[in-house]
Amino acid sequence: MRILLVSATDLQGGAGRATYRLHNSLLDANIDSHMLVQRKKSSDNKVIGPSSKINQIISTLRSYIDGLPLKIYTRKTATMFSILWLPFSSIPSKINTINPDIVHIHWMGAGMLSLEDFTKINAPIVLSLHDMWAFTGGCHYDENCNGYKSGCGNCKVLGSQKEYDLSKKIFQTKEKNFSQINNLTLVGLSRWIEKSSKESIIFKNKRVVNIPNPIDINIFRPFDKNSSRDLWSLPKNKKLILFGAMSATTDLRKGFLELSEAVNDLKGKDLELVVFGSNKPLNNINLNLKIHYLGNIDNDEGLAKLYSAADVMIVPSLQENLSNSIMESLSCGTPVVGFNIGGNSDMIEHKKNGYLSAPFKPDSLKSGIEWVLNSPNYNQLCKNARNKVMHEFDSKVVAKKYIKLYEEILK
Repeated sequence: MRILLVSATDLQGGAGRATYRLHNSLLDANIDSHMLVQRKKSSDNKVIGPSSKINQIISTLRSYIDGLPLKIYTRKTATMFSILWLPFSSIPSKINTINPDIVHIHWMGAGMLSLEDFTKINAPIVLSLHDMWAFTGGCHYDENCNGYKSGCGNCKVLGSQKEYDLSKKIFQTKEKNFSQINNLTLVGLSRWIEKSSKESIIFKNKRVVNIPNPIDINIFRPFDKNSSRDLWSLPKNKKLILFGAMSATTDLRKGFLELSEAVNDLKGKDLELVVFGSNKPLNNINLNLKIHYLGNIDNDEGLAKLYSAADVMIVPSLQENLSNSIMESLSCGTPVVGFNIGGNSDMIEHKKNGYLSAPFKPDSLKSGIEWVLNSPNYNQLCKNARNKVMHEFDSKVVAKKYIKLYEEILK
C-alpha cells in the first residue's frame, strides 16, 4: 500500500510537524509512505520538495500572490485566512505521476494548489482537518462566528460588512468542488472538529472519522528536571510555568493576554514564566514575575527537555483543535492547564493529568495553575499525563488506526 501525504511543509508549523510524524509512524509500520511538500526542510529522501531553485522561488511567489486579494480588507483580524485560487499548480500532475493508492492531504495553505485542483486527483483522498479551513470561507479558525453552518459572508475575520464577500465566494467554490469528489474521507483530529465539520454545509454529507495526530513517545519523554533546567539555563529553585506556540505573544488566538492576566494575580515569589515560540517583544510586558523568552525551538529533543524542565504547561488558546503543545507536554509527564474548549478535553482529563478552566476566564486559568502547582498528588498527575499519551496517542497506536482507515477505503 502506497500512501502519499501532502502538506505545505514537513518540519515547519504544527500541521507540518504532525504530518511528518504520521509519515514516520507509517514507515515504522512498514507502509510505503512518501510526502509531497512545497517547502522541504528535512533531509528525508521520501519527502519530495521543489526540484530546483526556480521551483522554490515559484513556490514562495505563489504563497505571496495567493494572499494578495486580502489586501482590500483593511479591517481583517490577525486570524489566518487562505484562499487557494492560483491556477497552474503542478501538484495534481505530480500526485498522479506518483500514483499512490491513497492521497492524504494535510495543511494546504500558502497557495500550494487551487481548490479546483482537488478534483484533478485520481486516487481516493483523505483530508485531515488540522483546523477549520476546509469547511469555512477561508479562515483557519472562525472566531466563533459559526458562518460555516450557513454559507459564510459578512466575514468576521475579514472585517467585512458585505454578504457576498470573498468568504462567500470561497465557500461556494469549496462547496462546488468538494461535492464532485466521490471518494473523499475527512479526518477530524479532535472530537470537536469532527462534530463541527459534520455541522458544516460543505461536509454534512461526507464521511468524517475521528483519529488524532501521533506522537513519538520515545522522543517526547520525561527527562531529569534539574539537568533539563541546566540545559536551558533556568533556575532550579523556582516553580516554572511554561507557555509556547507559534507567534506565542502576538497571535491573539493563543491567549497570551488571558495568560498574562492570570499569572499577574498569582501570589508567590517562587514563580517564573518561560515562553517559547516568541522572542522578547520590543514593548516590554510587565508582569509580577520574571519571564524567560527562549525564541523558536526546532529541535524535538531540546523541546522535550524544556517540557521536562517545567512544573506546569499553560495552553490558554481561545480556539484549538488538537494542540501539539498539550500532547507533547503530557507525553513528557508535565501537567497542562487550558480552557475547556475545542479538542483540549480529548487530552486533558480534569484534575487527573491537568486542569480544564472555564473558557476565557483568567481567574479560572489562575485557579488551574495554582491547583496543579499545589497539588499533594503532583507526582501522580505527572504519571497520569504520560500514561494518557502512551495509551491513546503513541505513534504505534495511531498508525494502526490510519492503516485500518486506508484499508477500508481501498476495499
